[in-house]
Amino acid sequence: MNKSSKIDELLLIMQKLRTPETGCPWDLKQNFKSIAAYTIEEAYEVVDAIERDDMDDLKDELGDLLLQVVFHARMAEEDGLFDFDDVAQAVSEKMQRRHPHVFSNEEYKTVDDVKNSWETIKAKEKETKSGALPHSLLEDIPSTLPGMTRSVKLQKRAARVGFDWPEISMVFDKLDEELSELREEIEQKGSSDRLLDEMGDVMFVIANLARHLKIDPEQASRAGNQKFTSRFNDMEKQAKASGKDMGSLTLVELETMWQSAKTKGL
Repeated sequence: MNKSSKIDELLLIMQKLRTPETGCPWDLKQNFKSIAAYTIEEAYEVVDAIERDDMDDLKDELGDLLLQVVFHARMAEEDGLFDFDDVAQAVSEKMQRRHPHVFSNEEYKTVDDVKNSWETIKAKEKETKSGALPHSLLEDIPSTLPGMTRSVKLQKRAARVGFDWPEISMVFDKLDEELSELREEIEQKGSSDRLLDEMGDVMFVIANLARHLKIDPEQASRAGNQKFTSRFNDMEKQAKASGKDMGSLTLVELETMWQSAKTKGL
């Protein structure tokens, strides 16, 4: 079976799963909104496999993500909206349109030139699609994105018109300012709404700091979570080896275990 027929086989499987009377009750019950969360989950599992450098798992997770595309396309076909071929054609045309330096006669010398061209072409596409200029430079950035990811996208858009700090030291100054305001609200026993507001400002600046450092804040957060998990797991092993219950240990004892885990390179 050739590669194209493998896709055909997957499309046929989804068609059978969605066939009334003979298909799968769970698959038949789903709609675009009900499986949206699964689509996001599968994308995160792809990222997780990449970060664990597990290529066998990556193959499986990419398959799960592809299944989500096939699932959405099948439901759209049933509603007479579009089908999988339309999806493939649309993205093929988009890639050619947004890479004129590969598929046309444009010449770009740097990665930044490519990125700037991509954004310019993307903006023209949106203008053509809507028939008018966007009301705001920020209006098409999805509100459903992870918070830090959306923060970075908002900041990048604002930077296009010069609303950005030219020096990273200025970002640190802003972070100090926002931390001071948060600390003040805590000391004054501010309302939960005020604390939420100030904490949001701190996190927005942290995302900005990550952007200036060319670091993905979501990736950095996942790395921090993994580091904590590894060290805490080691602490649990230390407690078990000593015959102690972690819940009965003092903070000083727990901190000693944490430092021990840290010295192991975890």
